[in-house]
Amino acid sequence: MRLIVKYMKWVTREKAKVDRIACPWLIKKFVDKNPEFLFVPPETIPQVVKDTGAIAYDAKGVELTHYKENGEERVSFDAIIKKYKLTDPALLELAKIVRGADAKIPNPSPESAGLEAAAHGFRNLAKDDFDNMRLQFPTYDALYKYCQLKTEGTQKLEYNVAQPAR
Repeated sequence: MRLIVKYMKWVTREKAKVDRIACPWLIKKFVDKNPEFLFVPPETIPQVVKDTGAIAYDAKGVELTHYKENGEERVSFDAIIKKYKLTDPALLELAKIVRGADAKIPNPSPESAGLEAAAHGFRNLAKDDFDNMRLQFPTYDALYKYCQLKTEGTQKLEYNVAQPAR
């Protein structure tokens, strides 16, 4: 008997920057080991979902997109963490960085500005959204490792950041 594995398809808006690259990284690492990603014009997302059964994210009118929690904006990265009940402390720390790079929130993480700047650069270097993912995934791997060390108390930013007084 032959086992047929059905992989999930995920669809979002084309010309990704922060959240629409962070989400595929999150999905591939923690939700779906063999995902297929589609980047399409925003107006075509409903039809793509209907035609392919893809799960839409970071798009208008879908479940996995920006939302408010306690009066503050949360991003699609947060929505995926919440839906799939991901509780890894380092991942929750990374979510703060992604949120600050993709939403106007009070007191964003100091790392957020660097992530947003890098995402702009990668989007302009990449030939398409798939190349953008390929280029940016190592950045998310490194940030995740940094967040693991930060939550363990063995890593912190050292320069150009106001540190709490001890």
